[in-house]
Amino acid sequence: MRPIRIALTKGRLEKDTVAVFEKLGYDCNELINKGRKLILQIPDRNIEVVLAKAADVITYVEHGVCDLGVVGKDTIMEHGGSFFEVADLGFGRCKFALAVKKGSDFYSGYNIKTIATKYPNVAREYFAEKGMDIEIIKIEGSVELAPLVGLSDGIVDIVETGTTLKENGLEVAEDVAYISARLIVNTASLKLRKEELEPLIDAIQQGSAR
Repeated sequence: MRPIRIALTKGRLEKDTVAVFEKLGYDCNELINKGRKLILQIPDRNIEVVLAKAADVITYVEHGVCDLGVVGKDTIMEHGGSFFEVADLGFGRCKFALAVKKGSDFYSGYNIKTIATKYPNVAREYFAEKGMDIEIIKIEGSVELAPLVGLSDGIVDIVETGTTLKENGLEVAEDVAYISARLIVNTASLKLRKEELEPLIDAIQQGSAR
């Protein structure tokens, strides 16, 4: 039987997940000394690890080429998908926030507000729940620039410490949603490989508990 395949989001979530595996006593030598490899083995547990960008983790799990994935709740909220979200792993904590120029009142006036963001679906849903019509401008780079140059009334972005906002004359007006790493599983895999996956899911949950 092929190894259980788990997709990890490259970067910090990858490192935090590998730390969980180490805590569980798994052989992580290949994960730690990976070089440029993108598919890695945990030989003592019949697990294969695939390293990918966040949105691609969802794609691989959704299409069943990976059984499990570790991805931020921000990516899940923005991209959605057909899979089971089975655990909040607790690491990678941050939040989505609405930020504006310091001292400005986002909700004053009657004009349609403009939001710049890398996460248009998250922003659209948030303001739809408030019953507000907004104009969304998709930004790929430093979203903090948009209010400073007059492109938008505010931004919806991921905030960790808030330092970048303060340094650019912005402040958090409202928290939108709290984010952390989540463990997701392919729907078919959970049925077909239930006896293998459930103990692994339980172990990852326990290993991630702080």
